Amino acid sequence: MTAILVLLFLWAAGAYNRLVRLRNEIANAFAMIDVQLKRRHDLIPNLVEVARKYLEHERETLERVTAARAQAMAACDMVRSKPLDASRIQSLSMAEGSLASALGRFQAVVESYPELQADGHLRELNEELRHTENKVAFARQFFNDVTLNYNNAAQQFPTNALAGAFGFRAAAMLASTSSEAEREPIRVQL
Repeated sequence: MTAILVLLFLWAAGAYNRLVRLRNEIANAFAMIDVQLKRRHDLIPNLVEVARKYLEHERETLERVTAARAQAMAACDMVRSKPLDASRIQSLSMAEGSLASALGRFQAVVESYPELQADGHLRELNEELRHTENKVAFARQFFNDVTLNYNNAAQQFPTNALAGAFGFRAAAMLASTSSEAEREPIRVQL
């Protein structure tokens, strides 16, 4: 009987520690996304500033981008403190989706101004933004993979009983923003 209790305790300790490790991996994976989102958020004011000289009649577009950036930064700040909170993850997904949409409209406006497209600084910033969005997509995929591993571990029998008893809740995945850079096909040059 004692041996069974010892085995049960060892299993419970192992399962608990595995759930803790997986939960910590989610926090680490979000930190990777956070770095890339901050980088993207930091690029946007530079883009807007370069474009402002040319887009005097498109002030509304620039204001939308700036407002969407502020909303996305606030949502990111909220998730940073609790990366497993489903409502915060959903708010971040929605805010980043709004930002991607505003950036898409911004890029469409830029295309209608040839002199703006010719600006070397804007081209450099756009290229940097495209690279950063690719990094965000990879970091998001890693976050979602880690989250799936955690959710699978927490929901499988018999660990699910232990997870429920110790407050391990299901974690939410981060939805794709479907930005232009993410939908753009990969080009291979030979």
